Amino acid sequence: MRIGVVIGFTALAGLAMTPGAAPAGWQIAVLGLAVFVSAAAAGGFNQWYERDLDARMKRTMTRPFVTGALAHDRRFPALLAALTVASVAAAALATNWLAALYTFLGAFVYAVVYTVWLKRRTWWNIVIGGLAGSFAVLAGAAAVVPDGLPAVPLVLAVVLFLWTPPHFWSLAMVCRDDYAAAGVPMLPVVVGDRACALAILAHTLALVALSFVPLAYGMGWIYGAGAAAGGALFVLMSLRLAANPTRKRALGNFFASLVQLTVLLSAGIVDAALAG
Repeated sequence: MRIGVVIGFTALAGLAMTPGAAPAGWQIAVLGLAVFVSAAAAGGFNQWYERDLDARMKRTMTRPFVTGALAHDRRFPALLAALTVASVAAAALATNWLAALYTFLGAFVYAVVYTVWLKRRTWWNIVIGGLAGSFAVLAGAAAVVPDGLPAVPLVLAVVLFLWTPPHFWSLAMVCRDDYAAAGVPMLPVVVGDRACALAILAHTLALVALSFVPLAYGMGWIYGAGAAAGGALFVLMSLRLAANPTRKRALGNFFASLVQLTVLLSAGIVDAALAG
């Protein structure tokens, strides 16, 4: 559910920040709900598929498939598949086929590309898996402009793509022993905390710098203030982590990434609403 909320919020931000005539209120609500449900379904499948990994990690050993609160059989993924199909169909009917395609691709990347294909095989798992959030932004943009990709939502999609690795690698540093015990090749397990902290800093600097580009394409001072405030916090915490890569600082950077994204997207929505 938490994944669904975050991904749904990014879709609405992409919609709000795309120049053009906004869809009707009911269309926006349906699209937001469709992205939320499809993303939450992908997250549910992740927990069903990774029951064996979750049982070996302190952070996840209380999840319902591990404890037996939910039966680990084929009924659950069948239900999730049905919810995903219904969500994609609702997005198509309420908006257009391109928004529906992006809704589907976001769920597919997280559930299949990240969870099934990559997570147990390579540290690139979360890098490529970051496309899930990017597709949500594009779904919102396509609801406004179904025949092209304006610069602002395209830049925002790239920002989301760059944001996911430092966000998750920070948490992976905190839980490095868990991932090592489960045999999951997250970056801090593969290269160590210091090299991982430097990779986090590089991604953070790149995404924060890129987050100012929409100012050249019509976003106003409210968005700029949000990009500056959230970006400054994220960069500061990433610099501190690179200087001393402890688990306490990694956890602080994890929360800073959440603050940065929330402030950036909220400022973008408010800025676009006032300008419109």
